Amino acid sequence: MKKILIAHSPDADDIFMYYAIKFGWVGMKDVTFDNIAKDIQTLNEDALNGIYDIVAISFALYPHIKEEYAPLRTAVSFGEGYGPKVIKKKGAKLKRNFKVALSGKHTTNAMLFRIAYPEARITYMNFLEIEQAVLDGVVDAGVLIHESILTYDNELEVEREMWDIWQELAGEDLPLPLGGMAIRRSLPLNRAIEYEETLTKAVQVARDHKERLSKMLLERNLVRIDAATLDTYLELYANDDSITLNDTQYKAINKLFEIGYNHGFYDRLVKIQDYLIPTQYQELRSK
Repeated sequence: MKKILIAHSPDADDIFMYYAIKFGWVGMKDVTFDNIAKDIQTLNEDALNGIYDIVAISFALYPHIKEEYAPLRTAVSFGEGYGPKVIKKKGAKLKRNFKVALSGKHTTNAMLFRIAYPEARITYMNFLEIEQAVLDGVVDAGVLIHESILTYDNELEVEREMWDIWQELAGEDLPLPLGGMAIRRSLPLNRAIEYEETLTKAVQVARDHKERLSKMLLERNLVRIDAATLDTYLELYANDDSITLNDTQYKAINKLFEIGYNHGFYDRLVKIQDYLIPTQYQELRSK
């Protein structure tokens, strides 16, 4: 049996989109899947170092790993009128060079934030520590991601929505590309295609059985939020548009890459479609 390790974040949408495999609802006859959960910046760094065959990444990272990894078309998270939030203590006035906590250098929200607030003093920390750092006055503000955008302390308020920053930079109404999955290019192509198909089916099955799967995740304490919050959160980041990339999402990712290139984050302009797994390979082999 071939063993494949899938690295994803510990937030509820990644758990939800993977666990149809973990619970044995989806699989491959000659492959054993296992998983490991790490915070998103650690996963980004692991991708830069080529640690895992299949790994969750921030979309903003992808141009840096394009030669080693192909983006998967499935298990994607976008914001549609929502996304990470810049938060501060209620009533606080932020100076131009305010100190802010971000969840990692290579995250999508970090790139957009750095463009929007070039004078801010940035410190990076685990996303689970950001809210408390703001409450304790360690930093003036922080960018909340994952479930914390729904559950932050009532002593805090939103300074600015990352969605608004994205809309201003994009110049058009496109979904905000946050995160997806990438697969190592050195894997045999026919295997890579099968892995992508299996992961796509896992997300589809998760969506088809959302209520049952959510209940199982809650009963096993696999998510950090309650049932009502989980239901809301999954409709934000693990919805029907997470199953496979569509044309509008491709356009949004390419716009993100264009913004990053224009602001010096990438050394060349890339298009996401040029780096996908060529699924037509299987069709050609069968002829």
